[in-house]
Amino acid sequence: MTNSPTVIVMIGLPARGKTYMSKKLTRYLNWIGVPTKVFNLGVYRREAVQSYKSYDFFRHDNKEAMQIRKQCALVALEDVKTYLNEEGGQIAVFDATNTTRERRELILSFAQDNSYKVFFVESLCDDPDVIATNILDVKVSSPDYPERDRESVMEDFLKRIECYKVTYKPLDPDEHDKNLSFIQVINVGRRFLVNKVQDYIQSKIVYYLMNIHVHSHSIYLCRHGESHHNVEGLIGGDSELSERGRQFSAALKGFVQEHHLSDLKVWTSQLRRTIQTAEELGVPYEQWKILNEIDAGVCEEMSYEIIEETYPEEFAMRSQDKYHYRYQGGESYQDLVQRLEPVIMELERQGNVLVICHQAVMRCLLAYFLDKSADDLPYLKCPLHTVLKLTPVAYGCTVDMFDLKVEAVNTHRDRPLNAVPPAFIRRNSFTPLSSQDQIKRPRMYSVGNPSHARMSQPPTLPSMQFSEASEGAEMLQSEVSADSVNGFGAAHTGERS
Repeated sequence: MTNSPTVIVMIGLPARGKTYMSKKLTRYLNWIGVPTKVFNLGVYRREAVQSYKSYDFFRHDNKEAMQIRKQCALVALEDVKTYLNEEGGQIAVFDATNTTRERRELILSFAQDNSYKVFFVESLCDDPDVIATNILDVKVSSPDYPERDRESVMEDFLKRIECYKVTYKPLDPDEHDKNLSFIQVINVGRRFLVNKVQDYIQSKIVYYLMNIHVHSHSIYLCRHGESHHNVEGLIGGDSELSERGRQFSAALKGFVQEHHLSDLKVWTSQLRRTIQTAEELGVPYEQWKILNEIDAGVCEEMSYEIIEETYPEEFAMRSQDKYHYRYQGGESYQDLVQRLEPVIMELERQGNVLVICHQAVMRCLLAYFLDKSADDLPYLKCPLHTVLKLTPVAYGCTVDMFDLKVEAVNTHRDRPLNAVPPAFIRRNSFTPLSSQDQIKRPRMYSVGNPSHARMSQPPTLPSMQFSEASEGAEMLQSEVSADSVNGFGAAHTGERS
């Protein structure tokens, strides 16, 4: 995605949200497929100085401490180099105050020596309420202040900020720094100043930072009620709700009322099963085409058993690499992530939202908020008739799970154990098959389109190339970390996608 690696350099006084932005930006970039890692200088400083005593360490006239801090920066930059040059990283986020021109020149020189691009992100904030909130929300629990009371932490940290102010030189877009690429985020996103964006990835960074808002809100995710296709074990299509699916719709209405979600916005896909689920709520809702389920192409309205029997090579390829595999004439999970990017931006901007969607879609949204890898994403558990409440917090997201106690089929497929890679060239989102005889079937079946399951002859796939060498390594089951969601992980439940 980038011609050369990029170093994102954070700038700003303490308690200005730099680490918050660093972590969110890294999570977003990894989600869209750009390998990114944060290098927080505070971690290096704590390793070098085992116990923090007071703000005196950050005085500009404390020569010993200044030398330690510079050495920590050099060590961190060496780790940045290793990540970008040897570990496949594309973007490194250098999370530190970087408040002096001398420090920024050091970083620019390092980047020039290694042919890296540099993009600065400066957080400017003079709102005392925001600063105080940041200190109390984040710094009180910092390793720098074990077992200290809130008042003493606030006093020491405000003095630490004053130490930085003595030498702080903000970016100067008019003269000194006019040739640098950067964005200044002013008072937590009330205003922005963007200067000399150089490439696609920098424009993506600007686009994201201008859309994240720091405000208290919750996001509710659920799948549609159980559909007839769910019961029949068929994927895709535009099936209506089963009787139990309608019971879930009524239970969902009770859930919304019980939790007093009067200001709730409701979003659905344009497929009937999500619309019918939302109709029962009796509130306005918005239909989003980009929330439609993953397109299974020629496999729409087939069961996995029929797919395995009819297209064994396709079935094996998907088991080998479920995230990148693209259904013939359809989509991959990677395609779906790209499609859902505008939804993520809207969710970052909005207040409380209920998204009634589909399993593959819900997996992609969860992977963003819970910072899950592409390997884990297709196996996240998204059971029917369950609501997930996501609440963004300082450096992450808490998840509450509500089982609405309406029975439903289990549509999840576990990660294959001991999967044997097939002996042919993989077709996926990086190397899609592009022959002219690809078959593309319509998604919508509400206007009389024939059901694929009832076709006497299944569509024929284009001929495929084979090679004697098998590609890929054995796929092993990996557990999603237990702390991700109160027992919510990649193991046993979900859609038929």
